[in-house]
Amino acid sequence: MRWLGVGLLLVAVGLALLAWSRLQRARAGLPSGQVVYADTGAWQRCERPLYSRQHRLSGKPDYLVRERRQVVPVEVKPGRRADEPYEGDILQLAAYCLLVDEEFGQRPRYGYLKYQQQVFRIDYSDALEQELLRQLEAMRKDAAAHDVAVSHDEPGRCLACGHREHCDQRLA
Repeated sequence: MRWLGVGLLLVAVGLALLAWSRLQRARAGLPSGQVVYADTGAWQRCERPLYSRQHRLSGKPDYLVRERRQVVPVEVKPGRRADEPYEGDILQLAAYCLLVDEEFGQRPRYGYLKYQQQVFRIDYSDALEQELLRQLEAMRKDAAAHDVAVSHDEPGRCLACGHREHCDQRLA
């Protein structure tokens, strides 16, 4: 009889841990599947950066999840609130898709962006990959240039910039 009580207690603890794990996964915005890479302290499993020699690109996605026989990148932006994902965030996720393709030899069909209250599934299309490659080339050109024009597409970033006091192109 005593062993039955211990067994029931162990089953209850196991179910509680399973429920807690599912809650944590949902809060992180993770899809179902096995986490194979994590670059957040929450999972205590920080990994080396992914690297593409061909594209001279490296990066550390927040998570890689093996989902239905493919590895899918997940990027978490806990402070973001938006009805649509930002273009820069989509391109960052596309970069992780490119890195996953090279690292694992299998092109992801999509990735996830987790904002504060929403999860966006972003298709990794050929068109998105081409846009990423165009942006990488433009960034390399800008990095080699002596004078690069400042973008003011997002005025809030300019207003919060740490170089603001020294910038002659800052917004008023």
